[in-house]
Amino acid sequence: MMSDIDLPFAKLPTPVRRHVYLFQGHQFLDRFAMGVIVAVTALALQGRGLGVGEIGALFAVYAAVAMIAELPFGGLADGVGRKPVFLIATVASLMASTVFITSAAFWPLAASFALVGLGRALRSGTLDAWYVEELHARAPGVEIQPLLARAQTANFAGLGFGAIVGGFLPGLVAGNDPSDPLVGRTVYDVSYAAGILLTLGVIVYTVLLVREPARPMYGAVVLREIRAVPSTIIDGARLAISHRALLLLLAILTLMLFATNPVEVLWPTVVQTMLDPERPAAIVGLLTAGYFLAIAVGASLAGRVGRLFGRRHAVTLATVLAALIVCQIALALQASLIGFIAIFLIFSVVLGLSESPAASILHAHAPDNRRSTILSVQSLLKQLGAMVGLLVLGAIGETEGVDIAWIFGTLGLASAVALAMLLARQMRR
Repeated sequence: MMSDIDLPFAKLPTPVRRHVYLFQGHQFLDRFAMGVIVAVTALALQGRGLGVGEIGALFAVYAAVAMIAELPFGGLADGVGRKPVFLIATVASLMASTVFITSAAFWPLAASFALVGLGRALRSGTLDAWYVEELHARAPGVEIQPLLARAQTANFAGLGFGAIVGGFLPGLVAGNDPSDPLVGRTVYDVSYAAGILLTLGVIVYTVLLVREPARPMYGAVVLREIRAVPSTIIDGARLAISHRALLLLLAILTLMLFATNPVEVLWPTVVQTMLDPERPAAIVGLLTAGYFLAIAVGASLAGRVGRLFGRRHAVTLATVLAALIVCQIALALQASLIGFIAIFLIFSVVLGLSESPAASILHAHAPDNRRSTILSVQSLLKQLGAMVGLLVLGAIGETEGVDIAWIFGTLGLASAVALAMLLARQMRR
């Protein structure tokens, strides 16, 4: 039996490497399907005649449903299984895209965004929990941080390449008459159609290749697990609050999203002022793909960086957060397009470095029977931090400028660094 070993990937047992490759392939395909759609969502909504306020309201519907449903479905995955809940999530995604393609009015589109939020809540804490638990079973005691980094690399690479395909696909099939689209209501809906086909591929991949220990799925058992969801949520939340390391980590991630999510959302408004008015969409689309791929590069490097810090994940996280402060301030001070793009991509790489150290700390302290719930608590708090960041820093950006808002946001990162140092001290004990 292996114990406390940091083995090179090539020396891991063959079943472990196969499990990692299986999950990497799944993450890439699943996120590729998502990236194809993400690249054109705003353009498809504008093509339907929706204004900025209506588009913002649709994203608010998504966020509200995702936050409300996050914890109940994390608890459900702990009870009835990760694979069944994930498959339900993919069905919700298919329904969302189908409703979107066939709709032009606000309220049907709101239903589509609500289904997207439901799918997001269902996915959270499902197959990633399965991945970690299988790693623990197949290679007990082996350091999983590099293996988490591999999965996250595939995740963001899928988003990046999907965004490229989704951005260019409408131009390839638009034809001579944009008013008569091949699919749906706008030329951009063809990317949604591609997303539907890819999601069907994800379902087939999951059904055929993802193996999970069988759990009883009789109606009475499922109803019992559904009734147990409130107590599962309470137990998971109580664990997160009572466990000092988990509480510190969740606070760190909330503060990090408060600071960095406004950068992710608002950077196109800054770039557009630096671009030739005739080509902003193409550049913004490519830079969106670059953002995801740069995060993938950061995630791929996280294993090596973690080794430099002796797998002291809290110390690694504190260092990465400090680097994010420098990058975010530098980004706010850029006045040229080339400088902005260069710093933005560096910022994205550093953001990718933060993923697996945080995940390693969480999985080290989350018990298997509450792992999905804890992951859902984490997702909920990250969304809350992102939403508050957008409200607070967005208001500052409206009056003082986006650059000032980003600099102000680094106060959240500085607080996260301080908490990460406390977490490192706690973990040494």
